[in-house]
Amino acid sequence: MTEIEAAKKRAVSAMEMFLRNFSKVPDERLHWQAAPGAKSPLHIAAHTALYAARFAAMMETRVLPQPDNLDEWLAAREQEERAVTFRGEVEAAFRAGTERVLAAMDALQPEDLNAMLDSGQGWSMPMRFLVDLPATHANLHCGQIDFLQTCWGDQQVYVG
Repeated sequence: MTEIEAAKKRAVSAMEMFLRNFSKVPDERLHWQAAPGAKSPLHIAAHTALYAARFAAMMETRVLPQPDNLDEWLAAREQEERAVTFRGEVEAAFRAGTERVLAAMDALQPEDLNAMLDSGQGWSMPMRFLVDLPATHANLHCGQIDFLQTCWGDQQVYVG
């Protein structure tokens, strides 16, 4: 199995695990916040789902976002995430974004993994790191969903 094929498998597996765990969040808890200003499970899920397509765009263009105004750029991403209001929107966005990630990875050649993507802000990201970001990102945010579940007393381990 090539490095790219392995990254594709990890991306799909992480998406499936995230969606499985998110499916266990009761409807009445989708907007629950652990503290004022904290992200709800739905907001975490929307963020996670929408970033799949954002990672794909970076792979497709081989360019990292280079906003002129980072605060405005982040506010726009936040607004997009808050526009997701239903569980089904999360799954649809996540699956579509992951399909785009897989297609972007299919377009990469093994030597492309050695490319460095410039941020325009004095740092760069290896393509090798970027191809693992869809899985890593989903796994990290899955942990947030797991933590919120424990906050409301759900101690169930969801493995299947």
